[in-house]
Amino acid sequence: MDETMDTQPFELDPQLAESTVVVGHFPLSLVLLSKDANFPWCLLVPKRANHTEMHHLSETDRQQFAHESGYLSEAMVALFAPDKMNMAALGNHVSQLHIHHVARFKDDPAWPNPIWGAVPAKAYDEDELASRLSRLRSALACDFFIPDEG
Repeated sequence: MDETMDTQPFELDPQLAESTVVVGHFPLSLVLLSKDANFPWCLLVPKRANHTEMHHLSETDRQQFAHESGYLSEAMVALFAPDKMNMAALGNHVSQLHIHHVARFKDDPAWPNPIWGAVPAKAYDEDELASRLSRLRSALACDFFIPDEG
């Protein structure tokens, strides 16, 4: 791992910023909600500059990232009761390290195939988005989660 990676300030990739809403923060990661209302879909982004691959994280950060990912997945299962949790770290369009956490259902519009490109993105209406964010923040409530102020 290049030690200079951790000395630069973290900035969220513009494409991720455009396509998501901040849910809150874990000690290492930013928790985001995809603006696509077709699926309960969160992203976890470690707040480390220039990290594009899991192996760029220090061993301690990898362990923390795995812990936060597991916690997010458990919260989403408790909240949405999906048939399956899908997790993916592709990085083909956005190179910044991030992991998608998608609650999948046998009756969702893409089942059983991957969600990418299956159906056009569907925007949340204002009330639906506020409700989803509130429910996620409540489900993630713990000593190490800080909900977004905005």
